[in-house]
Amino acid sequence: MPTPGSTPSARRNELLERAYSYALQHGLADLSLRPLAAATGSSPRVLLYLFGSKDGLVRALLARARVDELALLDELRPGDGRSGAGLDAMAARVWEWLTAPSHRPLLTLWAEGYVRSLVDTDGPWAGFARATVDDWLGVLATAQPSDQRTTPAGRAQCTLVLAVLRGALLDLLATGDVDRTTAAVHAQLAALDPITAKPGTSA
Repeated sequence: MPTPGSTPSARRNELLERAYSYALQHGLADLSLRPLAAATGSSPRVLLYLFGSKDGLVRALLARARVDELALLDELRPGDGRSGAGLDAMAARVWEWLTAPSHRPLLTLWAEGYVRSLVDTDGPWAGFARATVDDWLGVLATAQPSDQRTTPAGRAQCTLVLAVLRGALLDLLATGDVDRTTAAVHAQLAALDPITAKPGTSA
């Protein structure tokens, strides 16, 4: 059985990609090894051998989903060393990406992992929601002026924007109503006030 820290085999990587495609279509909550194995051209025994356990497979799939999330965040970060591009502009770019129909399977899988990690604090889902929050707060902060992003007020503003985007995304996933959720997001972004950092307020 592969040990923690060992180099993943080409077969394991291949099956992980196939399993990830399957998870994007079917979710992870009721994941059963037999249909997954059939869909990936494998067997339950091989999956258990390569990933250690069903929990190990779920953990690997969540990590794979986070790879796509982090790739998105890298695309959104200001290039050429630029920063402070504007939190409202950054949030608008994020929302445009979130509403793309082609991204719906990934976002549905993300929402499932986020919610499950809140109640399954010791299983394979553990820490997924917290890591996601930290990732998104980090990229939103790059859109703020450097002297504001570490202040309590600056961090609160990023938290507010993230809450708006996350809430609207869950609504969108539930209803498919792009126009209404987009109007709500733009209304909130238009209401953002510039934050003036006060000396000595760095966290």
